[in-house]
Amino acid sequence: MRTVRVALAVMFAAGLSAIAVSADSHNGKLHVTKECSHYTGGAGSYCTITSSNLPAIQVGSTVYYTQAAVNPQAPEANGVGLDSNVVLFVANGDWAVGRCTLGTTFQGLCTFSDGVGELAGFHARVAVAPTGGVNFSWTGTYGFQGDDDR
Repeated sequence: MRTVRVALAVMFAAGLSAIAVSADSHNGKLHVTKECSHYTGGAGSYCTITSSNLPAIQVGSTVYYTQAAVNPQAPEANGVGLDSNVVLFVANGDWAVGRCTLGTTFQGLCTFSDGVGELAGFHARVAVAPTGGVNFSWTGTYGFQGDDDR
């Protein structure tokens, strides 16, 4: 009987740690659209999120670009149209930092490395593609590290 109790206790403890692990693994596919009518190519320009499948990135959030667009005619540009640090701003106390690099065709890559508030531990790697006019999509993966800080 004692062996059965010990076995049940071990299985129960293993089950709890499996539940804790699955609760801490918060990651998946990220699909975001944004419109960039306020993006001028200058430092401080921004785009506005119009849809997101991740509740932490709310519609109306903004993506600020801290560096100006690159002159694509300059020899050192090598086909790059934008290479900028970015701030994904959801609300006071909820934001993430990253970097976006786009080619002159406005396709490229954004990576996010961390954040604060609801975006604490946020990391993502998304492909950027134009969807028509001043609209763009982000498609890729995301995750959160250090969920206990959120």
